[in-house]
Amino acid sequence: MDHETIRYSFSLPDGSIEIFDFHLDSERLVQVGDPTREFPAWTALEFHKCPNCPLSNDTHPFCPLATSIAPIVNRFDGILSYEEVLVGVDTRERQVLQKTSAQRAVGSLMGLVISTSGCPRTAFLRPMARFHLPLASREETVFRATGAYLLAQFFRATEGKGGALELEGLQKLYRELQIVNAAIVRRLRSATGTDSSVNAMVVLDIYAKTLDMVIYESLDRLRSLFDPYFSE
Repeated sequence: MDHETIRYSFSLPDGSIEIFDFHLDSERLVQVGDPTREFPAWTALEFHKCPNCPLSNDTHPFCPLATSIAPIVNRFDGILSYEEVLVGVDTRERQVLQKTSAQRAVGSLMGLVISTSGCPRTAFLRPMARFHLPLASREETVFRATGAYLLAQFFRATEGKGGALELEGLQKLYRELQIVNAAIVRRLRSATGTDSSVNAMVVLDIYAKTLDMVIYESLDRLRSLFDPYFSE
């Protein structure tokens, strides 16, 4: 089985270093490895369950998204969101090193983990995980999300399943994601005494809301980049 490995390393204010290695199945783009069998109570599926969750407690006693982020929440408990950290990210293609706030660094890590967690409502984000862009800006996120969605429509069309150039389908996916984000924030408020993980989720939700609400406005600002496609 072919794997993609992405490493996040954090140099924390107290001088300690936290390292997270994620191994992704290159075809299915889900996390692989030996997950822990002991999950905290707040990861139970029925604990602040997402209103739009299609999973059943009979088959999934624990929320796959919550169990995926639990190690991050545990290891960043005690770090305040505004504290500065040095984060390094190693992927197959590049290395990134940047000083930034804990909430932004943790948010970048959580965005990767959430998309590959096995949650049905975040599965549409998996192609972006394969081409992960650490610490992406809002504009970069809009560009990548719309590009991935339209490429998916191309593949659907080539397989006779119909493809839509309109972006209402992408907006709907992000509205469902906002529901998930809100429920995860409620879980995290019960899981941690500090705000770095909670605020990281809040930042991710702001990105989701932005894409949903102003996607066409954001794309209008990118329109001039594509002028060469309109030249005769």
